[in-house]
Amino acid sequence: MSKYEEALSQYNTDLNDEKVAAEVANLLAKHLEENNTKEVKKFLFNSVELTTLKTTDSDESVLKFVEKVNKFDDDYPELGHVATVCVYPNFAKVCHDTLENEEVEIACVSACFPSSQSFIEVKVAETALAIKDGATEIDIVQSVGKFLSGDYETVCDEISELKEVCGDKKLKVILETGCLKTASNIKKASILAMYAGADYIKTSTGKLEPAATPEAAYVMCQAIKEYYNKTGIQIGFKPAGGMKTVEDALKYYTIVKEVLGEKWLTNQYLRLGTSSLANKLLSEILDKEIKFF
Repeated sequence: MSKYEEALSQYNTDLNDEKVAAEVANLLAKHLEENNTKEVKKFLFNSVELTTLKTTDSDESVLKFVEKVNKFDDDYPELGHVATVCVYPNFAKVCHDTLENEEVEIACVSACFPSSQSFIEVKVAETALAIKDGATEIDIVQSVGKFLSGDYETVCDEISELKEVCGDKKLKVILETGCLKTASNIKKASILAMYAGADYIKTSTGKLEPAATPEAAYVMCQAIKEYYNKTGIQIGFKPAGGMKTVEDALKYYTIVKEVLGEKWLTNQYLRLGTSSLANKLLSEILDKEIKFF
């Protein structure tokens, strides 16, 4: 038994998808509405990772994107700020040179996002360059094909090597849950990523469908809680992709609150990967249509 199989053996990964779906439906039916408050929506806005990952991104467009974050501080000082700006690695320097609020993190998707299909040497180089240029957080995709073929060693070794490159910078590992298909696979991938060095586990790239789902979030949060109980290490959670409505965001908040508890209700441990949601959250907080971002 490899050390990775040994790690998995400490957890129940034999999950029933129908049972998970029923548990999620029950949890949301009981608790969702109680979280439908302006206070929660403000917290969710402060947890947003404002993201631009377009083929058409340029230095100029990213500069304007970051300047909106700067301007928000001036226009709405009472509302705080987003948690992060998230860009491709080649725009880390633009963000670093433009961003005025030091409390807003600069996240870069790296290691051949979104497919993770390349040589580990390329993934390492891209990650190191992003950090050199000012990235304070790194988002990578686990090698999904390797995971599905049962090559857990390569999956984990890559994560560990990239975490070593990150040093004290946070590493988020994207599981791409839509490709994993089953709750059992999502639980296994969550555990392996955490044991390999992830600081956060993240649902999806947003480039494939299905992206984040409440069921995937529920399984991932259960894995985080069990890992915390065994190791004392608190891992963050980031749903990303597919969040179109404020209600979607409230569902993830409710799952985190009920499964993980109050200790995770901080933007140091809960992030939302989205851009379209920022204006919708602001509109509901301020009771008028906002099209700021």
